[in-house]
Amino acid sequence: MHVDDKTVRRIARLARIKITGDEAQSLEGELSGILNWVEQLDEVDTAGIPPMTRVVAQELKKRADRVTDGGIADAIVKNAPMVDDHYFVVPKVVE
Repeated sequence: MHVDDKTVRRIARLARIKITGDEAQSLEGELSGILNWVEQLDEVDTAGIPPMTRVVAQELKKRADRVTDGGIADAIVKNAPMVDDHYFVVPKVVE
């Protein structure tokens, strides 16, 4: 795919980059080369390839999903100025 001068200047404007005419010509060739490389990647058949997040497969450590209070509710509220049934009591701030 060929990128023309108008497209390069539009991309530069969207990216808030100020470029000169010489830089625009240079970027024209670079962007065209990048897009040609991406077009080559489209030719690769990836139909049977599963998506992956890393090169080496790695199983994450898992733990049982249990709901608990942590067993330290008394210690958590021990230094609170006001407590009611293991909940922090705070003054009303909105009337």
